[in-house]
This record gives sequence, C-alpha cells and structure tokens, in this order.
Amino acid sequence: MSFSPQLTALGEYLAGEFDNREQAIGEPVWYVHLRLWQRPVNLFPEDSITIFAEQANIINLDQPYRQRIMRLRQGSDSHAPLQVQYYMPKNPEALKGAGDNCALLNTLSPNQLDLLPGCILTVNYETLAGDRYKFTATPLPKTRCSFTYLGNTIQVSLGFEATAAEFKSYDKGIDPATGQAIWGAILGPYHYTKRNQY
Repeated sequence: MSFSPQLTALGEYLAGEFDNREQAIGEPVWYVHLRLWQRPVNLFPEDSITIFAEQANIINLDQPYRQRIMRLRQGSDSHAPLQVQYYMPKNPEALKGAGDNCALLNTLSPNQLDLLPGCILTVNYETLAGDRYKFTATPLPKTRCSFTYLGNTIQVSLGFEATAAEFKSYDKGIDPATGQAIWGAILGPYHYTKRNQY
C-alpha cells in the first residue's frame, strides 16, 4: 500500500534514537535524563507504519522500560488525518533492550501484542517550509488509556509533537482515583532531540 506523504513523514520523524540531555541538564530537578529508542518494525505493513518504542534512564541504559508498539495509519476523516494506535507486548521482558538491539524484534508478530483500545491518538499536522511538517498527537475525546501491567491497572495520558529534529512527549501516568498526573510530563513535555535516524 502506498502511504500519504504525511504518514511517511510521521514514520520518519518518529523513528530514531533520542535523548533529552539539554533539558535534563537545564532542569535536573524536574526532568530525568532519558534515552528513547523508536525502531520501525515489520508489523501491519498492509495499512500501517509500525514502531517499537522503549526508554531508559541514562545512568541505567541496561534497564530499559515502557516497551510499547505504535501503529501509525491514515485516519478516517479530514478532522483526524492520521492516527496512532498503541499496543503492549504480552511479554515485555522478552523485548527488553530491543531499542538498542533490533535483532530482538525480528520474530515479533501481531499475536504477541495486546491491543489497547482506549490508547489511540489523532494526529494533525501543519506544513512547514518545503516538505517538512509539525505533527501534534492528542487523545480522542472521552477515551481513557488504561491497561494491566504486573497485576496493576495503569492509566496514562498520551500525546506528542514531532518535527524532523525534535520529539516532545506529553505522556503522563494518571492516578485513577484522583485523575491527577503522578509521573512523566507533569510540568510540561519531555523535549527529546534526535541523535540517530533509524
């Protein structure tokens, strides 16, 4: 299937190795220094660009966490031209370190993933100079992204902005009882700079 220039650009912008070094140095009290890997994987090629993501604290790169799959595809109407559907690996431990060691992703298949129905973002874009874009991804109205991990129910609020050089993550953990953010981008987005393109 041929993809729109915007969907192709979104996949290109998201794929890579990132870190937030400048932000962590400038505001160490509020922002942990993280490395983020987002690797293209050959899943759902009939209608999607799919990316495996995980991250690690820079001082514990051998202990990555938050393994997830992002499935990028065309939206259903002009108000939501692009969408991102999230999945969680059924066995995250088996993929631990795949951000840095992509060979671990070679055998990944759709039946090893759990669809997260409420974890979907609509992606809008604005055209910048030339054929460049700025993408903004926000949750669908009245949806709740939650899943079970290690026996606990986890609720998150997802969102991002992406350009060719920068990725801003608005992901936050939410306390289901209070609706308050308890980890992540509480005081504003994590500002990641792309260090390597995948």
